[in-house]
Amino acid sequence: MTRVIVVNGGSSSGKSGIVRCLQAVLPDPWLALGTDTLVEAMPTSLRASDGGIAFAPDGEVIVGPEFRTLERAWIEGVSAMARAGARVIVDEVFLGGAHSQQRWQNALSELRVLWVGVRCDATVAAGRETARGDRTIGMAASQAEAVHHDVVYDLEVDTTCAEAMECARTIAAHCT
Repeated sequence: MTRVIVVNGGSSSGKSGIVRCLQAVLPDPWLALGTDTLVEAMPTSLRASDGGIAFAPDGEVIVGPEFRTLERAWIEGVSAMARAGARVIVDEVFLGGAHSQQRWQNALSELRVLWVGVRCDATVAAGRETARGDRTIGMAASQAEAVHHDVVYDLEVDTTCAEAMECARTIAAHCT
């Protein structure tokens, strides 16, 4: 039985909507945790600093050593919850591509994990980013392909034209 679903995609690709739909269609309760949860839990002082996480005007995300320390603890904590019996959906942005995936693979070893790539055309994601009004402009376009670099998935969905619920049902069908 799948214990963890890791959903990776760029900003404004539709991951969060898919995660909410997954929680609605999966038969058991699943916790939804993601990189945004980690960032929101961090002290404000680390949300715009060289040591923490910073968002450049062009949409680039810069992470420092203090962020990486907290991220390591976060990943291990999510893994511990899954090992303790929780089913977890991880909403992630693999800024480092395959290197980011490797950090999660190491922590989730021996657990049944479904790796899902969420793709979205960069122009469409950029349009969503603008419409949302709460994102740094440029982030969606810069992440659309970069977060998938050398990442290996069990399944990929594309939200360019597909709705979140359709993608969630496709993913749920692979959670055996």
